[in-house]
Amino acid sequence: MGEPVSVEAREGAALGERVGAPVQIGAAEKPLRVGVIGCGAIVQQYLDSFPRLEQALHLVAVADLDVARAEAVAAQPYPASRGVRALSVDELLAADDVDVVLNLTIPAAHADVALRALAAGKHVYGEKPLAAELGDAAKVLAEASAKGLVVGCAPDTVLGTGVQTARAAIEDGAIGTPVAATATMVCPGHELWHPNPDFYYVPGGGPLLDMGPYYVSALVHMLGPVTRVTGAASQLRSERVIGSGERAGEVIPVSTYTHVTGTLTHASGAISTLVMSFDVVGTKAPNIEVHGTLASLVVPDPNHFHGPAYLLTLEDRKAGRDWAELAPSAGFAEAARGYGLADLAIRGGELRASGELAYHSLEVMTAVLRSADEGSAVAVESTVEVPPLVR
Repeated sequence: MGEPVSVEAREGAALGERVGAPVQIGAAEKPLRVGVIGCGAIVQQYLDSFPRLEQALHLVAVADLDVARAEAVAAQPYPASRGVRALSVDELLAADDVDVVLNLTIPAAHADVALRALAAGKHVYGEKPLAAELGDAAKVLAEASAKGLVVGCAPDTVLGTGVQTARAAIEDGAIGTPVAATATMVCPGHELWHPNPDFYYVPGGGPLLDMGPYYVSALVHMLGPVTRVTGAASQLRSERVIGSGERAGEVIPVSTYTHVTGTLTHASGAISTLVMSFDVVGTKAPNIEVHGTLASLVVPDPNHFHGPAYLLTLEDRKAGRDWAELAPSAGFAEAARGYGLADLAIRGGELRASGELAYHSLEVMTAVLRSADEGSAVAVESTVEVPPLVR
């Protein structure tokens, strides 16, 4: 893309200055007491963030079917002022000092754990997707509504300065009327690095349901809800070979699509194209590009919280100028896993990374897979209000 040229240097007035600077996470009136269920690989990213979120979140207990894993997490030196208890799942759900369950189990268990937590009177925030099946996700939201509880769901990466700065540029009119977007995530497969990749290759996994939530959530944040989709998909191999860890060399079965393409029609009129693959070596395509009548915008990787966004206006192109890097102008500064949950605490029960947004994204993705099976366009029945910009 060449050496970035700042908008400030070019125009003398930063686009970012017109929409505000990145924000720090705030303090909650009463921090939420968190119990984690599921102590696999992802838990460490949350543990790394929690010390920065002490004004909003207090980690009090952890649980896992593998007791040793829960004990290992509880033994880590966080927080310095008090111990974190390693409990059984039943004990954690019954604990009076747990306000919200952070559900970090595998996708196939997301709905069951969420429903059990809601039945125990706990709020729930989970890793994506909300559930492996759309019907189960609907049950989770219905149960939460009936009990007056809140459900949130990753990804919260879209709340960092990367996607939020791009969204701020769109809302400020920098690209004119949004016309289209492309979203690309391709790789050879997670078995190359993950020591236990089985769940990526069963229903509820695959590149779309694993990585798609980052991209679909980002597209909804920037372009609004989706009304209709078409899809095509393939599964080229029935087996994969684990490439690392104690199981290296073990063959695992594949029972889900591993390459998916979808076309999403947004209620705004913009049209997005998704390419999600575990069958491709690599790409030089941007993770996301958004095109409007006045400019095109490169959006950073939605699997990360930060990264530069680049803008190329029609006037830039006419003048032969390069893409301009936008100064970070919105989003949580220094954000990481857990900021979506902290947002629940500081906003008094409201969530940007909401269950409703996760449900809509899941319906979009399952509709793409259904369209691939049926060979025709599929309407998306749900809609969602785009959460407020972080600024």
